[in-house]
Amino acid sequence: MNAAPSPDRTHLRSWLPGYLLLALIWGASFLFIKVGIRELHPLYVTLGRVVAGAVTVLALILVTRVRLPRDPRVWGHLAVVGMVGVAIPFTLFGYGEQRVSSVLAGIWNATTPLVALPVATLVFRTERMTARRLTGILVGFAGVLVVLGVWRGVGGVQLTGQLMCMAAAACYGIAIPYQRRFLGGLGGSGLVVPAGQLITATVALLVFAPLVAGAPPAPTALSGDVIASVLALGALGTGLAFVLNFRVIRFAGATTSASVTYLIPIVATVIGVVNLHEHLSWYQPVGALVILVGVSVSQGILRLPAAARKSAVQQGAVAAHTAAVEPVVQAAATPHEAQPSPIVGEVAAAAQGTVRE
Repeated sequence: MNAAPSPDRTHLRSWLPGYLLLALIWGASFLFIKVGIRELHPLYVTLGRVVAGAVTVLALILVTRVRLPRDPRVWGHLAVVGMVGVAIPFTLFGYGEQRVSSVLAGIWNATTPLVALPVATLVFRTERMTARRLTGILVGFAGVLVVLGVWRGVGGVQLTGQLMCMAAAACYGIAIPYQRRFLGGLGGSGLVVPAGQLITATVALLVFAPLVAGAPPAPTALSGDVIASVLALGALGTGLAFVLNFRVIRFAGATTSASVTYLIPIVATVIGVVNLHEHLSWYQPVGALVILVGVSVSQGILRLPAAARKSAVQQGAVAAHTAAVEPVVQAAATPHEAQPSPIVGEVAAAAQGTVRE
């Protein structure tokens, strides 16, 4: 008779497969964009994926019988997040990938927390800036300069494409704290915000796409690869990814879910190199690593040596005091799970409130 799996392994199996699939879906989104813009204007790639994503999320709402909000003020905030967190960044990534590789677009997506934290602290006042966070932001932006290769001189089409991708990530960084500030108390099991975003983004794109890009091509004029890529961007990158992210948050917590941000550039790089035969200069993955280090420092995932020693001393002092005052309780106590940084929770909630790549 086989022994029952250990509790740790059982817990791991409840979220790890979905976590890895989530990283694969979001990392592959940049490949799908690259394929889609071969035959479609970036605005129509965005419109197609938003419509497919809206249909997927609305189907989930029908199944779960979640009610959409009726307050016009809520819909106003949803419209803002729908534009800044969906329509604009999705389109900017499409324009950007007309000029740079899907690998570089995936790297720029990782800079989102570097924008979200300053916006949350300086604009919406939902976070407090600390020396550790500021250090992480400065390290991350040093990585941005490395990715750009500023010592080689900047300019030309590739710089324009990289700036578009960086602007797209910045839009996410603005939308996330905005959502937390104005839509944080909205109910609906996490389905209401993405549904509202996608609905408002769809309406806006139906108006602007024909004005900017002209009439859309007939579906029969498109190749199967392009149609499949656009549908995958919406149904997988929005619908299925949301369900997976919600499950990871439920079983493993917001901190674990947020860490998928570190896997997306890796997945995007592997897929871009293998499937599209894209190439990278040596400094671009190095810069990406510096960016990820900066993000992890700013969010408290990676501690600097001095901060780590200070934290260890403080924890030791607290433990000694507790052991001296309540020795019996201390002996029987169970350590509590560490709480994630609020900004980490915001990034993890991106799939619920800001549909990420």
